[in-house]
Amino acid sequence: MSAEQNQGAGIMHDGVFYNAETLHQMHDSMLFIRRFEEKAGQMYGLKKIGGFCHLCNGQEAVCVGLHHASEPTDYMMTSYRDHGHILARGSDPTAVMAELLGRKGGIVKGKGGSMHMFDITKNFAGGNGIVGEQVPIGLGFGFSSWYRNDGRVTICIMGDGGINQGAVYESFNMAALWKLPIVFVVENNQYAMGTSLDRASAETQLFKRGISFKIPGMKIDGMDVLEFERKMRTAMAHARSGEGPILVEAMTYRYRGHSMSDPATYRSRAEVDEWRTGRDPIARIQGQMIEAGIATEEDFKQKDRDIKKEVAAVAKAAEEQPEPDAAELWTDVYSDPIEGAYPYPGKVS
Repeated sequence: MSAEQNQGAGIMHDGVFYNAETLHQMHDSMLFIRRFEEKAGQMYGLKKIGGFCHLCNGQEAVCVGLHHASEPTDYMMTSYRDHGHILARGSDPTAVMAELLGRKGGIVKGKGGSMHMFDITKNFAGGNGIVGEQVPIGLGFGFSSWYRNDGRVTICIMGDGGINQGAVYESFNMAALWKLPIVFVVENNQYAMGTSLDRASAETQLFKRGISFKIPGMKIDGMDVLEFERKMRTAMAHARSGEGPILVEAMTYRYRGHSMSDPATYRSRAEVDEWRTGRDPIARIQGQMIEAGIATEEDFKQKDRDIKKEVAAVAKAAEEQPEPDAAELWTDVYSDPIEGAYPYPGKVS
């Protein structure tokens, strides 16, 4: 389809108009994340990636919807299932792949690996390996924005297992008490490691978990990028308005196991197929765009071929990089004190 034909084309979704350019951006970003994760899984199988590796195949609409609903100045932090989020945020994919491979050009110099992606240039504060760790960290970022009145919102993402951590509720309480500008997002992919939600949580409606702290909640379809982006904008506006935090439950699903070492035998093939064939976020937006006359099936086939080549080039460039020098172990361990701040032990004036 030509640019002239595309001009003025788009999709009206519950009163919100998405133009063709935005729709293509959303689709291409989700497809890139999908193919990137598949490549990472392949390289892990070839033992080119060591340690833990948690893929987000199936959850791409949450990653992309969060990025499109937020501002570049907003802060974001998540759990160890972080590749999709940092890619959607706009970080260099070669640096992300190099980090998976433990290479010098990795996003954190090859020292973090899969679970600890970090890019402060994109206001992305991790990738955190400890379950629930990112929530009190997000509380700190939210407090900073409240204190400085800088208009930023903190997006703090956790899983349906992480929300059961005690520190999460301490953070909820403080965030509500001080009306901090935070959107807490629970990626409910139905399983905490290998335990289904109904076996681990007495209250399975996770968006209600903030009620005792007077935190409003929303449940959103995390398999429809347009639905998710639109409703996330409402959540972001609430947090930015000074009304305090809000809790969003994103209903989504991971197609792979919890990590690359998990065969996921605790769920049936029929269950996975039901989500993949009936609710896949990439297939859904493709169908919407085809119906609206914005693209054709052949357009998407060609796009897939192009993105696969792009991901292959990213992996090749990352793999060609050297490993970090041993001296890199000693960098980024301590930071010099801020001028004028209180001294810390060892630097007493």
